Amino acid sequence: MDLKNFYDHLDEFAYKHWFEGIETPWQPLDTLKQSVGDAMAGLPDIREVQSLDGLMLAQNDTLSRLNEPACYVERWVEIEEPVLLEPLGIFLDKGTVLEPSAIIKGPALIGKGCEIRQGAYLRGNVVVGDHCVLGHNTEIKNSILMNHTEVGHFNYIGDSIIGSYVNLGAGSRLANLEFRSPENKRDMLFPRILMEVDGEEIHTGRSKFGSVLGDYVEVGCNAVLSPAVLLGKESLVYPNTTVPKGYYLPQTRLVPADRKIKLRKP
Repeated sequence: MDLKNFYDHLDEFAYKHWFEGIETPWQPLDTLKQSVGDAMAGLPDIREVQSLDGLMLAQNDTLSRLNEPACYVERWVEIEEPVLLEPLGIFLDKGTVLEPSAIIKGPALIGKGCEIRQGAYLRGNVVVGDHCVLGHNTEIKNSILMNHTEVGHFNYIGDSIIGSYVNLGAGSRLANLEFRSPENKRDMLFPRILMEVDGEEIHTGRSKFGSVLGDYVEVGCNAVLSPAVLLGKESLVYPNTTVPKGYYLPQTRLVPADRKIKLRKP
């Protein structure tokens, strides 16, 4: 699972060093919280503010039921210069636009020229590169999105890494939790996810693990990626497809088994 099978544009990503020396494509998720904290501490010459006009900040109040720092976007906001919302651990870079009713929980790192649209929900430990679209009713948690990626409509992204120039069609989901037994549910246990690559069973070491998508991957509308899906670059997932866990080589085409194409005669 060479990283070259996933990324052509990794060198353009601001946090490319998180991928140096890793043994598995999902390894940056294991240290994401610490990595985000280190990145916050190393921001150069960034204006730190306690509040920002147009954002309602929540700390230990009714907007943050579990005492998680968060902000609620009350009106359209365009970030004119890089800014760090210091009490929340939310970094917003220049040119990013926030639409009303979006919610961002810290920590979060948002790059340049992004769109965070109405109803988007960022649940913490979210890293977004430059010129990305996080769309209406899209929920993201504990994930990395690289540059020029669009998740525009009704998407769920949990515990995942998404490369550059990726598009998730409306309603597509990157599931991150496998079915659990009644015993596990009663005992609040989350078993580690296993996967198979080339006939070899691999322990991911993670109880919640979504997908790793390479550059230029296209996921069609209403597709569902099971936990522990690794899609090589330039792969296509057709609409309404459910993708089983596993590793898929670059330029894989995933099509529903019952798909039938009807050609209209001229």
